Amino acid sequence: EVISAKHLVKYYPIKGKGLLHAVDDVSFSIQAGETLGLVGESGCGKSTVGNLLLGLVPVTSGNIYFNGVDLASLTRLQRKEYCDKLQIVFQDPYSSLNPKKTVYQILAEAYHICHYSKGEVKDHIKGISQLTGIEESLWDKYPHELDGGKRQVVGIARALALNPRFIVCDEPVSALDVSIQAKIINLLIDLQKKLDLTYLFISHDLSVVRHISQRVAVMYLGKIVEIAPTDLVFNNPLHPYTTALLSAIMNVDLEEQREHIILEGDVPTPIDPKPGCRFAPRCRLAQECCFEAEPELRELEPEHFVSCLLCENQ
Repeated sequence: EVISAKHLVKYYPIKGKGLLHAVDDVSFSIQAGETLGLVGESGCGKSTVGNLLLGLVPVTSGNIYFNGVDLASLTRLQRKEYCDKLQIVFQDPYSSLNPKKTVYQILAEAYHICHYSKGEVKDHIKGISQLTGIEESLWDKYPHELDGGKRQVVGIARALALNPRFIVCDEPVSALDVSIQAKIINLLIDLQKKLDLTYLFISHDLSVVRHISQRVAVMYLGKIVEIAPTDLVFNNPLHPYTTALLSAIMNVDLEEQREHIILEGDVPTPIDPKPGCRFAPRCRLAQECCFEAEPELRELEPEHFVSCLLCENQ
């Protein structure tokens, strides 16, 4: 495995209210060359998980192992040694690229920080441009002069500048037109094969996740409720929340129509959550035990882990 999280926790103190449980005891691992899709509703903690892995926010508790080294235990100075190996592609390329810098300056920034010579910088930018399909005619352009797809390609190229091994793709296509989304996804897949990259692909679009991921983890209110190979999640979802998410996907195959499940009630507050299953207040299958005991993530069939008391008893 390239990277793994063990009992990862991130709480934010809310003055006068308690602790907001953004990420609450999350564990998973990602193998070399693999893409793990992380899905769930907005606010469930997906992006926070990505930020924790990269050290953009400090962990409350837990461990993050990269090639066997616990990054969570390192000081900020010690962690700098690993910055080039872990990178991120942000959701909105317009806001993540410096509007005052040209494409060339944006791509050159990482090399300047690492004290590359002027000639080395140009050679590397030429190589990364060829790899990602950025024409040299775009080097003098500013972000506002590019369309959304080209801007995101620049963001991907910037992430690849220092030859990382692991990349967090945080909703990288959600701000793009559907026609452009396919090109970006295919570019990411192509780059992964060429460079042996490992991805954590964060998205709320299950169709995109199905196309790019080998495994899928489903999050709800700071916890992973199901994790399994992609085909298992889509063809045999076990957790009621996963089933509800999949029922919302538009399907043109009339022979494979799923029952559309509408979740009732409001999402419980993540501030000092009540005991029991986080999904129980909205689950149509919930029983009394679901409100009393918090389920653990258990392997119910080979490689298929689910956090649900009812699933365990089936």
